[in-house]
Amino acid sequence: MSLHIADQMAVSLARLLRNGETVFHGVASPLPMVAILLARKLHAPDLVYLNITGSVDPQPERLPESTVDPVLLAGTAGFFELKDVFDLAARGRLDTAFLSGLQIDRRGCINMSAVGPYDRPKVRLPGGAGSAFLMETAGRVLLWRTKHDSRTFVERVSFATACGRVDRVVTPLVVFRLGPQGLEVESIHPYADPELVRRETGFPVTVDADTP
Repeated sequence: MSLHIADQMAVSLARLLRNGETVFHGVASPLPMVAILLARKLHAPDLVYLNITGSVDPQPERLPESTVDPVLLAGTAGFFELKDVFDLAARGRLDTAFLSGLQIDRRGCINMSAVGPYDRPKVRLPGGAGSAFLMETAGRVLLWRTKHDSRTFVERVSFATACGRVDRVVTPLVVFRLGPQGLEVESIHPYADPELVRRETGFPVTVDADTP
């Protein structure tokens, strides 16, 4: 993924975050991590950041090299165990969770389990960890994926690892919102165009003339 695409995705994710909310992301989530740090610097200073390392509101002195970089333990306001995130979500106190999947369908369901028939899959995936729980209990879910093609964004996932409270989906080409009929194009990134989005999406998408 080229630098300008990563920049655009991080900015798009950051814009979706709100001041004062409590936000969590899991492991291997560099773009959500950067987006959270960016949002706290620019418009959401009171956002509560729960990092997968177990740190609360870390104050890293440099940009972390991964989501488990020890620098994310610096200046933390406190620590938590991973199980506490699920307890927090169950009590309605986790506002936003970042999740992803190998496949994402027009309903906003993600697949991290298997591609192809579940009993004889073409590819066996690592599983969803706690995504099925968080999809149903977090206040909202922001999905992200660094690839946008018709194999990733499909009409229906091979296996629904998790479905739930999806608010937005950020990709290298667009920001989707979840509407009554499924995922809808909310905005197109400056370097993309409607025809490219239609060609690379595995379900029909409508791009209005006034879509930013």
